[in-house]
Amino acid sequence: MNQATLMITICMLIPTVVLVAAWVLAARSTEDREKSTPFECGFDPKNTARIPFSLRFFLLAIIFIVFDIEIVLLMPIPTMYMSSYIPQIMVTYIVFIIVLIMGLIHEWNEGSLDWSA
Repeated sequence: MNQATLMITICMLIPTVVLVAAWVLAARSTEDREKSTPFECGFDPKNTARIPFSLRFFLLAIIFIVFDIEIVLLMPIPTMYMSSYIPQIMVTYIVFIIVLIMGLIHEWNEGSLDWSA
């Protein structure tokens, strides 16, 4: 019974010490000089977070992510084609490439890839 009491005391003491230490450390850092200055990207933390940004840059980043994922999906196709010759793999590959090229042409005609405008 004495050992169980010791274990319960230790199990209660360790989390209490950690919580008190975290509370003391957090109280010290709330008035830190670095936290009141603008951070690395240049946004002022005291003002509103609704600062306008370049929507064209955002759309280009989304297009990059989509085409990057599509390239990752295309990478195993030559290995699959070499390991087993199934005509459906080649047909699927060609259809996927055609859809990618049509998407690229659409983005190009829409002007999403043009930075000069």
